[in-house]
Amino acid sequence: MNDSQAPGPSPAAHTTEWVDTPLTAELVRGALDLERTARGLLPHRLPARARAQYSDEQLAQAESQPSGVRLVFRTRATAVELDVLRTVTGYRGVPPGPDGAYDLHIDGRPAGRATAGGGDVLMVDLSDGSRETIPGPVGSVRFIGLPDREKDVEIWLPYTETTELIALRTDAPVHAVAPGGRRVWLHHGSSISQGSAAESSATAWPALAAAAGGVELVNLGLGGSALLDPFVARVLRDTPADLISVKIGINIVNLDLMRLRAFTPAVHGFLDTVREGRPTTPLLVVSPLHCPSHEDTPGPGAPDFRAGSLAFRAMGDPAETASGKLTLTVIRAELARIVEQRAADDPHLYCLDGRELYGEADFAELPLPDQLHPDAAAHRRMGERFAALAFGPGGPFAAAP
Repeated sequence: MNDSQAPGPSPAAHTTEWVDTPLTAELVRGALDLERTARGLLPHRLPARARAQYSDEQLAQAESQPSGVRLVFRTRATAVELDVLRTVTGYRGVPPGPDGAYDLHIDGRPAGRATAGGGDVLMVDLSDGSRETIPGPVGSVRFIGLPDREKDVEIWLPYTETTELIALRTDAPVHAVAPGGRRVWLHHGSSISQGSAAESSATAWPALAAAAGGVELVNLGLGGSALLDPFVARVLRDTPADLISVKIGINIVNLDLMRLRAFTPAVHGFLDTVREGRPTTPLLVVSPLHCPSHEDTPGPGAPDFRAGSLAFRAMGDPAETASGKLTLTVIRAELARIVEQRAADDPHLYCLDGRELYGEADFAELPLPDQLHPDAAAHRRMGERFAALAFGPGGPFAAAP
C-alpha cells in the first residue's frame, strides 16, 4: 500500500490527475509552532519564545524532529504524495541508522509505512562536538492503493529527522478534520519519550499509549533535553491540555547536570510553574526506567565505541553520591518523596515509578541495545503498560465514568 523514493517523479509522469493542497496549520497535529520557510512548512515542538531562551544545538535538533507530529485530513484519495526536505543526523565513525519512517493510518488504524530519500545530512563528530551540514535534494513519500472511500488519513512524521513539509498531492480533494473532542495528553520526557530506537513516531511508547487510551497526543519528548528547563515548564503551563505527564531523571544524570541540592528545588519550581496555569489538571510525574549503567553510578555518560557500535556508559564514581551526585536510584526516591509531600495540597498530582514500565526483569528479557535506549519491542511493552496504569480503571488519567 505504500512506496517511497527521492526525489519523487513529476506528477506529470502519472496518468493520475493530481490535486495540490496547500500545507496549512489546519492539517498539522502535534506541533506547537509552524515556521514558514523559503520552501515550505517546518513543524516545531517548542514555540519560538521557548526556543529563543537557550540556543542549544541538541535541543534545537530534538525539538525540530517531529515526534508525534502528523498530517491529518479527510479524503477519498487512493494515492497520496508528500514532498519533504529532511535533515538526517549522522555520526562520524558510526554506521548510518535506518531512514525515518512515515506511518500511514486510515481511520485510526495502521495502513502503511514509507521512507523519504534525499535531504540534508548533519554530520556530528562525537569526539569534539563539531558539526557539518551536507545539503541534499527534496525527497518524496508516496502511499498508493488506499481504499476508494471517504476516510480519515494520518501521516505520522519521523522522530529521527527534522522534516520540512514541501508539498502535498492527492488524486482527490483533501479536507481538514477537527480534533473531535478527544482529551489532549501533553507529555514531556527524554529521547526515550521522543521515540529513540522505536520503529517510528507512531510506535514510540507515548503514541502507543495514547492510541490505547483514546487521547490526542502532544509529544514533548526531547532527546537529551529533559532537564527541568523553566521555559519547558512554561510551555506545559501554557499549552491547552487535559492530561500532563513529565518523565524526569535520565538526562539529568547522564549530563551530570546538577546535584541533589539543586535538583529538589528545581523539581518543585518546575511543578509550581505548571500548576500556575493548570492547577487541577491530572499531572503525572514518571521516574526513570531501569538502566543498569546509571542505577548507582552517577554521570556523566559518554559514548563508547569499544564494541564496534555506539553504546553509552557511566563515567562517574558511585562514592560521590554521598556528596550529592545523582543516580537513578537517588532520583526515584526523591521524586517519590516530593510528590508525596506536594500531594497533601495537590490531589491531582501522581507519581509512577518508571520501573513499572521497564524494570530489571525487562532488561533481562529485552536488554537496552546501546545500554541506554529500549528497543522497539520494549517500546511496545511500555506503551501497553502505561496505558493500563495511567488510562486504565483507577489510573490517574482514567476517563470520568
